[in-house]
Amino acid sequence: MAKPYSDDMKAHCRGLYCRGWRIPEISKETKIPRRTLYDWEEKYNWSDLVQTDDIEEAYKRRILALLNRSDDMTPTQLNELESLQGSLFKYQKQQGRIAAQVPDGQAGPILEAAHQVQVRLPLEALEKQPPPSTDDTERNPRKGRRLKNDFRGIGRDEVLGHFREGMFGYQLDEFDKVLADKNNKLRRRFYLKSRQIGWTFYCAREAFALALIEGRNKAFLSASKSQSRLFKRYILAFAMQWFGVEIKGGDEVTIQTDHGPVTFWFLSTNSNTAQGPSGDVYLDEVFWIRDFEKLEKLAGAIASHKHYRKTYFSTPSTQSHDAYQIWSGARYLKKREKDPTLPDFVMPDAKSLRRGVAANDGFYRKVISIHDAMAGGCDLFDLHDLMLENDDESFKQLYECHFIDDKNSAFVLDQLLRCAANDSRWPGYKPDDVRPYGERPVVIGYDPSRSRDSAEVVVLAVPLKKGGKFTLLKRVTMLNENWAFQARTVKELIDQFNTVFVAIDVTGPGSGVFEAVQEHYPAAVPLHYSVEVKNRLVLKAQSMIKDNRVQWDGEHADIPMAFMAIKRQATANGITYVASRDKNIGHADVAWAIMHALQYEPLTSTDGSRRQTTCALSEAA
Repeated sequence: MAKPYSDDMKAHCRGLYCRGWRIPEISKETKIPRRTLYDWEEKYNWSDLVQTDDIEEAYKRRILALLNRSDDMTPTQLNELESLQGSLFKYQKQQGRIAAQVPDGQAGPILEAAHQVQVRLPLEALEKQPPPSTDDTERNPRKGRRLKNDFRGIGRDEVLGHFREGMFGYQLDEFDKVLADKNNKLRRRFYLKSRQIGWTFYCAREAFALALIEGRNKAFLSASKSQSRLFKRYILAFAMQWFGVEIKGGDEVTIQTDHGPVTFWFLSTNSNTAQGPSGDVYLDEVFWIRDFEKLEKLAGAIASHKHYRKTYFSTPSTQSHDAYQIWSGARYLKKREKDPTLPDFVMPDAKSLRRGVAANDGFYRKVISIHDAMAGGCDLFDLHDLMLENDDESFKQLYECHFIDDKNSAFVLDQLLRCAANDSRWPGYKPDDVRPYGERPVVIGYDPSRSRDSAEVVVLAVPLKKGGKFTLLKRVTMLNENWAFQARTVKELIDQFNTVFVAIDVTGPGSGVFEAVQEHYPAAVPLHYSVEVKNRLVLKAQSMIKDNRVQWDGEHADIPMAFMAIKRQATANGITYVASRDKNIGHADVAWAIMHALQYEPLTSTDGSRRQTTCALSEAA
């Protein structure tokens, strides 16, 4: 018997269809079988709702549908977007609606449509915009020809006008300080920030604007290649949105300004390829960068000249991280012990840090918590909701700029950071394929949701040689979804991959998910949480993380946070491990899910040998 769906769900699917989504895309988004959607299409005459004799309107509708999926667009959809753009251009040209070239100062249909719906384009789509005209007969209204990467003739006031549009007060305050810094007191800046306050966006915007105003090179250093490309994505968008200028280039991009050529470098922790740049430096999420001292030395080399700035910013991790030696002034104090002639240093108080203050060690420091951002005009948060979704300790760390108390943490931050891969292009993994990893074996771990937290399910690739690494291929976070939806998600993942092991926490709400999954995959392993089982989970994960036998994409900065949230706790029977949690709030879910999957390998194995049993963890609680 077919599963009944609510009228609201049918209306939602119909709305997606009318906006240009295709049945397979709707199915992937809603988890409703394609056959059911095709039946609805025919039964309710959906096609009549979108029929149009206007070819141009049909093209634009589909382009907008793809643009609204810009954050997770597949390579196939990117190719379709490029093809649609070309076809629309061709049609408009045939109808005499556009000239042979894109008129100077105008964007192509992709950018024009993107502006209408206010979406953020992926880097690949931005790079596929039609080239602006280079015809000598078409003159730039400012001066010179309209060329790629050419920003000559753009005045300071024009740049500042664009920069200030849509910025929050706390962002504008820092920009004004930089503009007013005639004595270079802000040569070294360090921002401790709340999560999701738009600081990467701000720094990219600041760097681009200052490059045009001052004519200085910029280098961007991040923990992963994908994070450094986020700076590039922002800058490409600013260039097109502000001035209609297309920027082309790879990890090293040179633009032309009235001050001469300016180069942007987009670099990651693989710093061996980053020799020779010279300019202002931006270091992103420094408290989550492994080998920080190595990258900091590189940043110092790039910004050696006295007129170049270094800008550090990050959410806090632990006081044991190397970057904390700079934030706290401890590194400077060690130098002062050797040279007492250096000025004394006292860490500024909390009130001064919220205003922003330059100290005697040469660093300007500022703390921007979620409360500071909201007071500065940021209206993007529901504070009450965030406080419900996070336990007190996590909220303080993520949003109020408190460092993690790692005294009783079960895991070591430095070891966790070494598990984060700079380049996550896993060999053989094609996420858009029907069978993403072919017939290579994977293991799946699931941690259930409680009343307010998220359920997590992870897919790890099994190492194909002894001592190899378990690789996180995919993770799915399910927030406020019922157990039936969660079970269906796990079953779909089992079918997509060559699954050889599934482990599920059956304590509390996970029991319903396990029963449904077991019917589909009888070998699924139930984890009855007890002191013994949790100790086994943590001990195995500690061993594998210490030996660097687990890896995930460096973008997943929350995974180290999740592991660090797991604490040792004394009980009447010895030591156990818990995450900060109360009856309504869960935490560290992704860490537990990964630990569940790692139980595929026996606790005593150190060489990657396969499990011989799938019932060892299903003993009594």
